[in-house]
Amino acid sequence: MTMKSTNDYSQRIEQLGHLISNADNIIIGAGSGLSTAAGLQYSGEEFEHYFHPWIERYGITDLYSSSFYPFQTEEETWACWAMHIWYARYRPHAMPLYKQLLDIVNGKNHFVITTNVDGQFEKAGFCKERLFATQGDYALFQPKSGYPKETWSNQKWVEQVLPLIKDCRIPTDMIPRMPDTHAPVAMNLRCDNTFVENIYWHQQYQRYQNFITECSGKRLLLLELGVGFNTPVIIRFPFERMATEWEQTTLVRFNKSEPQTFINGLSRYVAFQEDIGTILQAIR
Repeated sequence: MTMKSTNDYSQRIEQLGHLISNADNIIIGAGSGLSTAAGLQYSGEEFEHYFHPWIERYGITDLYSSSFYPFQTEEETWACWAMHIWYARYRPHAMPLYKQLLDIVNGKNHFVITTNVDGQFEKAGFCKERLFATQGDYALFQPKSGYPKETWSNQKWVEQVLPLIKDCRIPTDMIPRMPDTHAPVAMNLRCDNTFVENIYWHQQYQRYQNFITECSGKRLLLLELGVGFNTPVIIRFPFERMATEWEQTTLVRFNKSEPQTFINGLSRYVAFQEDIGTILQAIR
């Protein structure tokens, strides 16, 4: 399991195949780069098609910036969010790249930790009990205040409200509220200290921690895909520490622009800057 990265692509592919075949356990750590590689584009032609009214009226240029646009009314805010949720969470089917990744680890004892909120792992068929989405989910509402620590599905609301959007607004009576108290709601996305970590979130966190503990002393392969430096303390830095401290652990990093390691001299490490889809297809 002790391997250093090499510049030779074919050798690295061979190394990766060997590591997957011989691993006792695999942890997948996924960031936004994986969904980008899978073909989920949050700007460009497709975005412009669906968000044309918001581009014309507000000058919004991409999905990410739409999350922070200072709309003047709740009717405008939630009209944009309805389209945003549908576009990113409910519109796309499971992307082939995620299905390829599942094919590769299927049959291996594996767990997924991800900062992505698009639900692609679940759609591709990964076991929900072995999936920890740390930053939330586009499919969930929560109390705006952060209390109580509850979340609930927004799918029915999105389906009802989309046909009612007119002039980038929704009817006032369709503004989402908490089911019992009618208090304001928010998206279950980590942006400040009001983010709700409900019972299920803590349950998945504990399952992930238990899985890590079980991997100690065994041949562990860390597959880090598209993780940058927005939240490196969640996946990137812990993966490097495990690969440094555990003798039978190897980190394989897929990152086009930021393959470098934070820990100098990391020996059990293989880096790929090539296209993730091409690499997974070669492994299959």
